[in-house]
Amino acid sequence: MRLPTGVRARLTLLLGVLFIASGAVLLTITYLLVANARQRFLFRTHQSGAGPMPVPTELDDVTRRMTEEAQRMRAADLQEMFSWSLVALAIMAVLTVLLSWVLAGRILRPLRTMITSIQRISARNVHDRLAATGPRDELRDLSDTVDGLLQRLETALDAHKRFVANAAHELRTPLTVEHALIEEMLTDRTATLPQYRALFERLLDLRRQQAAMLESLLTLAGSERCLDHREHVDLAAITERTLTAYRSAARSAGVRLDTSIDPAWTTGDPALVERLVANLVDNAVGYNVPGGKIKITTGVRTGSAVLRVENTGADIPPDRVADLFEPFQRLDRTAGREGHHGLGLSIVRAIAAAHDATVEADPRPGGGLVMTATFGISAGAARLEPAAPAH
Repeated sequence: MRLPTGVRARLTLLLGVLFIASGAVLLTITYLLVANARQRFLFRTHQSGAGPMPVPTELDDVTRRMTEEAQRMRAADLQEMFSWSLVALAIMAVLTVLLSWVLAGRILRPLRTMITSIQRISARNVHDRLAATGPRDELRDLSDTVDGLLQRLETALDAHKRFVANAAHELRTPLTVEHALIEEMLTDRTATLPQYRALFERLLDLRRQQAAMLESLLTLAGSERCLDHREHVDLAAITERTLTAYRSAARSAGVRLDTSIDPAWTTGDPALVERLVANLVDNAVGYNVPGGKIKITTGVRTGSAVLRVENTGADIPPDRVADLFEPFQRLDRTAGREGHHGLGLSIVRAIAAAHDATVEADPRPGGGLVMTATFGISAGAARLEPAAPAH
């Protein structure tokens, strides 16, 4: 026998079965109590007519016949009571099933309304909400939970749309430049070999920029996934290794590097953590000013492994700092910066989120930024080997 699959039918069946079972138990108890009570009454009646010296008389025959008749009437009464009780139980069971069906429908009506509303929601009208009213119960909590989920989904879809639009724009720009350069060279019938060589070098540079952007996009997409494995990572060692690659770039830009590197052990993916540090340092070098400076510190602060990168640069309004973490949101400070596509801090935020870390940006008095990445400290960090001293 296949059980009903609908919640309303199952709830009705459950209530009906519970009522029938409870009624059957109550009927059995009542039947036994009545039967025992009548049996005790007949026994006491028979005993009360007995003398100390019974003498067989015609009265004994009368008493015996009365007892037998009483027992027969008792059995008939019990049978009649049992039959009518079964009829009453059957009638009440039917009424219970009908009332349970109606009651289950009323209870599940808000849920059915929510299902209908959710089925109407798509990517085009994800802004719609259930907005359930009524008493604060489990169904109301479910509705509020679904509304919260839709809100997060709407935010994610809007961010995805902006990301796709910005990515398409960023990828289209170098393609437009390439097309213009090639078209200009084709229409110039007096172009010389050095001019063609300069064109090819320019095209190659554009291709490098596109490859760097695609690599950044792939890194951003991969950083948002959960970590498959974690290792002990020292922010100090990674920072020292990263600074080795950026010291020449800082000197070329006329930027002074000041460091205060102390061991700061955490757990995570070493490659992703190194990319986070590299992006912060690259951001500090690339968006600095001639004669500016960068101060980088690592260490343990209030039970956390902390990396702090402070750099001089252009003034950034406090209300625009959060926009720097959005993809391709470069603000005015990055205008004309080659090799920077506005993805560096987005990648930093994604990597930090994957490591259950936080990254904060604060405007620096006088211009520039103060970036602070805070990681959970590694268990047993005191037993781990300290990093090499700062240079």
